[in-house]
Amino acid sequence: MAEGNIRSGGPGARMRDVANAAGVSLMTVSRALRQPQKLSEETRKAVLDAVQKIGYVPNSIAANLASNRSSVVGQIVPSIQNSLYADTVKGTADVLRTAGLNLLLGDSGYSLQDEEALIGAFLAQRVCGLILHNTDHTPRSLQMIKRAGVPVIETGDVPHNPIDMVVSYSNNAAAKAMTLHLAARGYERIGFVSLDTKINRRARERQRGYFAALKALGRRKDPLLVSEVGPGLTSGAHAMVDMMTRVPNVDAIFFAGDVLAIGALFEAQRRGWKVPGRIAIAAFDDLDIMQHTVPRMTCLRLPRLEIGRRSAEALLERMRGTVEPVRLDLGFEVIQREST
Repeated sequence: MAEGNIRSGGPGARMRDVANAAGVSLMTVSRALRQPQKLSEETRKAVLDAVQKIGYVPNSIAANLASNRSSVVGQIVPSIQNSLYADTVKGTADVLRTAGLNLLLGDSGYSLQDEEALIGAFLAQRVCGLILHNTDHTPRSLQMIKRAGVPVIETGDVPHNPIDMVVSYSNNAAAKAMTLHLAARGYERIGFVSLDTKINRRARERQRGYFAALKALGRRKDPLLVSEVGPGLTSGAHAMVDMMTRVPNVDAIFFAGDVLAIGALFEAQRRGWKVPGRIAIAAFDDLDIMQHTVPRMTCLRLPRLEIGRRSAEALLERMRGTVEPVRLDLGFEVIQREST
């Protein structure tokens, strides 16, 4: 077809126009758009250049119906406002992009029911895989996933009975390690503050790790040294003041959430309490701000970017036919800084 006869302009352009412009077959165009890894870089580039030149927009809905799968992976995190999940999402997106796949992101709002609704919506779009931060799910979510038969990766913890594949770290082991670290630095009365353990598995596992450390140290559990609060800076500030009021000789508090720890630090500074002179503060995650607070914050460094990358790689391997389920515990690192 002559150059002047090629259609352009999005919906009016057809796959045949792309094939003619690139000098390839319709099958090659289809593979370039849906299975780019099967083509040479030169052929793939020729097709994508033609797509861009004539403004062709693939009918993904029709393609999904025909193949029963899309070129989209669904990822659900508890909150897109929480920067903790940004590195994991970036790692996932970077790997998928190089494989010609796209990422559909959902925010479950820390609700298993909202996660269930998102899983249903994503499966209705025929996603080719799911990456779920939660490791607890509603019965209906599990039923939908089993029926769909898509590969699934859980990233928020290392559960004993995963749905399919796991790429994460152990919240239990990490919390235990931090508590033992504080004890090794000479702290005798170590408090623990987390989100509500009844509705948050990660908080529950972190609390279990704290209790396991106390047992290993031969120290008894003290309910006055344990608090469960809502999210936010204010919650961290109030939790610290309340605990120090209840237990005046508390000398360190381990906050199983960075925002809680920062709120506590700000409140200590407002009240003129020296950190760590009056109270030591440790946090769970190594957000960038933790290296810039005064004093800098002791925390756990977790491989969130690597979790995203390895999750995407595991999905791609499964799509290529690998049957063996992936079980990866990528570990953590205790970062000692001036706050303890």
